[in-house]
Amino acid sequence: MLRQVFIALSRQAWAYRLILSNPVSRAMAWRFVAGETREAALDAVRALNARGIRATLDYLGENVSTREEAIAAADEAIAELRAIAAAGVDANVSIKLTQLGLDLGDDLCREQVRRVLDCARELGNFVRLDMEGSPYTQRTLDLFRDLRRDYDADTVGTVIQTYLRRSQADVERLIADGSRVRLVKGAYNEPPEIAYPDKADVDRAYRIQMELLLARAHYPALATHDERLIGRAQGFAAAEGIAESRFEFQMLYGVRRDLQERLAREGYNVRCYVPYGTQWYPYFMRRLAERPANIFFILGNLAKR
Repeated sequence: MLRQVFIALSRQAWAYRLILSNPVSRAMAWRFVAGETREAALDAVRALNARGIRATLDYLGENVSTREEAIAAADEAIAELRAIAAAGVDANVSIKLTQLGLDLGDDLCREQVRRVLDCARELGNFVRLDMEGSPYTQRTLDLFRDLRRDYDADTVGTVIQTYLRRSQADVERLIADGSRVRLVKGAYNEPPEIAYPDKADVDRAYRIQMELLLARAHYPALATHDERLIGRAQGFAAAEGIAESRFEFQMLYGVRRDLQERLAREGYNVRCYVPYGTQWYPYFMRRLAERPANIFFILGNLAKR
């Protein structure tokens, strides 16, 4: 219930103003978001790299309503790639298709994504097509498969949300295609007809798909903060003779920094998802919804004003 309240608040302007006006809540936001500018995000990447952790830059925003916004979002992704190259940092880029115009038509979106991928290929970098809610799952995978005809697996990859009942079959197809997959549990509110409602079922599906990817896929990314699943991945890789260099763990900026650093020290590839931009508020509220302890900490400080 509390989670749904905070997701609803993520769409309220007055709640945004309240969070922004309080120094404690504003400081908490910068724990999960690198800042509003590209340079702030690059500073965060430099700090992560210094601790042996790679990064993925994500310019926050989705569901644009005009062609101009879609073009501007693609321009920013291209600027990210060029800034990464100029700074010499270890990072790649994640994009959301609705931010690049998917709601306005497949052709517009495909045109913008190709602009980004052309730049990534030129610079020898990698772009991940992020996954959004279930209405976009098939459209995202269709566009991804279309792009893979012209761009190799080390230029473009995608994401699978394991809580969707369809994901086992999607993982199998992507493995067969030689594609790079980022495996996540999934964070959208989906009906039980298409998504597992119970955490135990989601965890079981994640374990099965994770082991498939480790055994057969090209450099899978295992995105989880669940130490039990991470331990399972480590044990499976060791038992099957899968080198640490053949996969990576991914986590969110500001979440389980201790675990990220420990895994990096142990020789695993670790990548941190670094979000930034002026559209940070909805993202921040979703992170709060996932972590009740942070919610109560902020509410207590807001009450003191």
